[in-house]
Amino acid sequence: MTQLFVCHGRDEIPRWRGAFGEARSVSRQQARAQVGEGDSVWVMSHIEAWPTLVTLLSGRGAIVKVLSYAPDSLEALRALDAGARGYAHALSPPELLRQMALVTSHRGIWVPPELLAQVMGSAYRALGGDSRQQDEVLTELTDRERAVALAVAEGQSNKEVARRLEITERTVKAHLGAIFRKLGVRDRLQLILKLGQRETA
Repeated sequence: MTQLFVCHGRDEIPRWRGAFGEARSVSRQQARAQVGEGDSVWVMSHIEAWPTLVTLLSGRGAIVKVLSYAPDSLEALRALDAGARGYAHALSPPELLRQMALVTSHRGIWVPPELLAQVMGSAYRALGGDSRQQDEVLTELTDRERAVALAVAEGQSNKEVARRLEITERTVKAHLGAIFRKLGVRDRLQLILKLGQRETA
Protein backbone atom coordinates (compact mmCIF):
# COMPACT_ATOMS: atom_id res chain seq x y z
CA MET A 1 0.00 0.00 0.00
CA THR A 2 1.37 3.40 -0.95
CA GLN A 3 1.86 5.84 1.91
CA LEU A 4 1.24 9.46 0.91
CA PHE A 5 2.78 12.20 3.07
CA VAL A 6 1.08 15.56 2.61
CA CYS A 7 3.73 18.15 3.41
CA HIS A 8 5.93 20.94 2.13
CA GLY A 9 8.86 19.66 0.05
CA ARG A 10 11.34 20.51 2.79
CA ASP A 11 9.47 18.36 5.31
CA GLU A 12 10.28 14.97 3.83
CA ILE A 13 12.03 12.99 6.51
CA PRO A 14 14.27 9.95 5.93
CA ARG A 15 12.42 8.10 8.73
CA TRP A 16 9.30 8.07 6.58
CA ARG A 17 11.19 6.31 3.79
CA GLY A 18 12.77 4.03 6.41
CA ALA A 19 9.29 3.04 7.57
CA PHE A 20 7.75 2.76 4.10
CA GLY A 21 9.91 2.18 1.04
CA GLU A 22 7.00 3.18 -1.19
CA ALA A 23 6.37 6.50 0.63
CA ARG A 24 5.65 9.52 -1.56
CA SER A 25 5.49 13.19 -0.65
CA VAL A 26 2.61 15.14 -2.16
CA SER A 27 1.40 18.71 -1.86
CA ARG A 28 -1.96 19.66 -0.37
CA GLN A 29 -3.33 20.24 -3.91
CA GLN A 30 -2.06 16.87 -5.15
CA ALA A 31 -3.67 15.13 -2.19
CA ARG A 32 -7.01 16.82 -2.90
CA ALA A 33 -6.82 15.64 -6.53
CA GLN A 34 -5.42 12.10 -6.05
CA VAL A 35 -6.52 10.60 -2.73
CA GLY A 36 -9.40 8.16 -2.68
CA GLU A 37 -10.97 5.37 -0.64
CA GLY A 38 -8.52 3.11 1.21
CA ASP A 39 -5.46 5.31 0.58
CA SER A 40 -3.08 5.72 3.52
CA VAL A 41 -2.42 9.43 4.01
CA TRP A 42 -0.22 11.25 6.54
CA VAL A 43 -0.93 14.99 6.90
CA MET A 44 1.53 17.40 8.52
CA SER A 45 -0.23 19.65 11.04
CA HIS A 46 1.63 22.79 10.03
CA ILE A 47 0.32 22.90 6.46
CA GLU A 48 -2.38 25.46 5.79
CA ALA A 49 -5.94 24.42 6.72
CA TRP A 50 -4.89 20.88 7.62
CA PRO A 51 -8.14 20.09 9.55
CA THR A 52 -10.22 20.87 6.46
CA LEU A 53 -7.99 18.62 4.35
CA VAL A 54 -8.23 15.80 6.91
CA THR A 55 -12.04 16.05 6.90
CA LEU A 56 -12.16 16.03 3.09
CA LEU A 57 -9.82 13.03 2.69
CA SER A 58 -11.33 10.95 5.49
CA GLY A 59 -14.76 11.70 4.01
CA ARG A 60 -13.56 10.00 0.82
CA GLY A 61 -12.65 6.88 2.81
CA ALA A 62 -8.91 7.51 3.08
CA ILE A 63 -7.09 6.35 6.23
CA VAL A 64 -5.74 9.67 7.51
CA LYS A 65 -3.08 10.17 10.17
CA VAL A 66 -1.79 13.55 11.38
CA LEU A 67 1.88 14.19 12.19
CA SER A 68 3.14 17.14 14.21
CA TYR A 69 6.56 18.55 15.06
CA ALA A 70 5.15 19.75 18.40
CA PRO A 71 2.38 17.33 19.40
CA ASP A 72 -0.11 18.38 22.05
CA SER A 73 -3.41 17.01 23.29
CA LEU A 74 -5.59 19.81 21.93
CA GLU A 75 -4.16 19.37 18.45
CA ALA A 76 -4.60 15.59 18.74
CA LEU A 77 -8.26 16.02 19.66
CA ARG A 78 -8.67 18.43 16.77
CA ALA A 79 -7.15 15.86 14.40
CA LEU A 80 -9.44 13.08 15.63
CA ASP A 81 -12.44 15.39 15.47
CA ALA A 82 -11.56 16.20 11.83
CA GLY A 83 -11.62 12.48 10.99
CA ALA A 84 -8.02 11.37 11.45
CA ARG A 85 -7.47 7.83 12.74
CA GLY A 86 -4.07 8.58 14.23
CA TYR A 87 -1.86 11.32 15.62
CA ALA A 88 1.86 11.21 16.39
CA HIS A 89 5.15 13.09 16.37
CA ALA A 90 6.53 13.74 12.87
CA LEU A 91 9.93 12.43 14.01
CA SER A 92 8.59 9.13 15.34
CA PRO A 93 10.83 6.12 14.68
CA PRO A 94 10.04 3.98 11.61
CA GLU A 95 8.79 1.06 13.75
CA LEU A 96 6.22 3.27 15.47
CA LEU A 97 5.03 4.63 12.12
CA ARG A 98 4.61 1.08 10.80
CA GLN A 99 2.63 0.09 13.92
CA MET A 100 0.47 3.17 13.52
CA ALA A 101 -0.22 2.31 9.86
CA LEU A 102 -1.15 -1.27 10.82
CA VAL A 103 -3.50 -0.24 13.63
CA THR A 104 -5.26 2.43 11.59
CA SER A 105 -5.58 0.19 8.51
CA HIS A 106 -7.58 -2.22 10.69
CA ARG A 107 -9.98 0.56 11.69
CA GLY A 108 -8.17 1.24 14.97
CA ILE A 109 -7.28 4.61 16.47
CA TRP A 110 -3.71 5.58 17.35
CA VAL A 111 -3.10 8.32 19.90
CA PRO A 112 -0.13 9.19 22.08
CA PRO A 113 -0.15 7.55 25.53
CA GLU A 114 -0.35 10.92 27.30
CA LEU A 115 -3.56 11.78 25.43
CA LEU A 116 -5.02 8.39 26.29
CA ALA A 117 -4.08 8.98 29.94
CA GLN A 118 -5.90 12.34 29.88
CA VAL A 119 -9.02 10.73 28.40
CA MET A 120 -8.90 7.91 30.95
CA GLY A 121 -8.32 10.43 33.75
CA SER A 122 -11.41 12.35 32.67
CA ALA A 123 -13.44 9.13 32.66
CA TYR A 124 -12.03 8.21 36.08
CA ARG A 125 -13.04 11.61 37.52
CA ALA A 126 -16.48 11.42 35.87
CA LEU A 127 -17.08 8.03 37.49
CA GLY A 128 -16.05 9.47 40.84
CA GLY A 129 -13.65 6.61 41.66
CA ASP A 130 -14.72 4.55 44.69
CA SER A 131 -12.62 5.98 47.54
CA ARG A 132 -13.10 2.86 49.69
CA GLN A 133 -11.84 0.70 46.83
CA GLN A 134 -8.93 3.13 46.27
CA ASP A 135 -7.94 2.88 49.93
CA GLU A 136 -7.86 -0.93 49.71
CA VAL A 137 -5.81 -0.88 46.49
CA LEU A 138 -3.37 1.78 47.72
CA THR A 139 -2.61 0.31 51.18
CA GLU A 140 0.65 -1.21 49.93
CA LEU A 141 1.98 2.17 48.78
CA THR A 142 3.90 4.82 50.67
CA ASP A 143 2.22 8.22 51.12
CA ARG A 144 4.27 9.72 48.27
CA GLU A 145 3.54 6.77 45.95
CA ARG A 146 -0.15 7.13 46.78
CA ALA A 147 -0.07 10.83 45.85
CA VAL A 148 1.67 10.01 42.54
CA ALA A 149 -0.80 7.20 41.76
CA LEU A 150 -3.84 9.40 42.37
CA ALA A 151 -2.39 12.27 40.31
CA VAL A 152 -1.72 9.86 37.42
CA ALA A 153 -5.25 8.46 37.74
CA GLU A 154 -6.53 12.00 37.21
CA GLY A 155 -4.70 12.04 33.87
CA GLN A 156 -1.71 14.19 34.82
CA SER A 157 1.57 13.85 32.94
CA ASN A 158 4.85 13.12 34.74
CA LYS A 159 5.77 16.79 34.39
CA GLU A 160 2.45 17.90 35.93
CA VAL A 161 2.79 15.41 38.79
CA ALA A 162 6.35 16.61 39.45
CA ARG A 163 5.20 20.22 39.59
CA ARG A 164 2.22 19.43 41.80
CA LEU A 165 4.26 17.39 44.30
CA GLU A 166 7.39 19.54 44.00
CA ILE A 167 9.63 16.63 42.98
CA THR A 168 11.62 15.87 39.82
CA GLU A 169 10.23 13.98 36.83
CA ARG A 170 12.90 11.37 37.44
CA THR A 171 11.50 10.82 40.95
CA VAL A 172 7.97 10.54 39.51
CA LYS A 173 9.22 7.81 37.13
CA ALA A 174 10.89 5.97 40.02
CA HIS A 175 7.67 6.14 42.06
CA LEU A 176 5.64 4.91 39.08
CA GLY A 177 7.98 1.92 38.68
CA ALA A 178 7.46 1.02 42.35
CA ILE A 179 3.68 1.57 42.08
CA PHE A 180 3.39 -0.65 39.00
CA ARG A 181 5.39 -3.40 40.71
CA LYS A 182 3.45 -3.29 43.97
CA LEU A 183 0.03 -3.17 42.32
CA GLY A 184 0.86 -5.71 39.59
CA VAL A 185 0.08 -3.38 36.67
CA ARG A 186 2.10 -2.71 33.51
CA ASP A 187 1.29 0.91 32.73
CA ARG A 188 -0.71 4.04 33.54
CA LEU A 189 -3.83 2.76 31.80
CA GLN A 190 -3.90 -0.41 33.92
CA LEU A 191 -3.30 1.70 37.03
CA ILE A 192 -6.27 3.93 36.19
CA LEU A 193 -8.45 0.88 35.52
CA LYS A 194 -7.37 -0.77 38.79
CA LEU A 195 -8.14 2.37 40.82
CA GLY A 196 -11.50 2.76 39.07
CA GLN A 197 -12.64 -0.82 39.69
CA ARG A 198 -15.78 -1.20 41.74
CA GLU A 199 -16.43 -4.23 43.87
CA THR A 200 -19.42 -6.29 42.86
CA ALA A 201 -21.55 -7.75 45.64
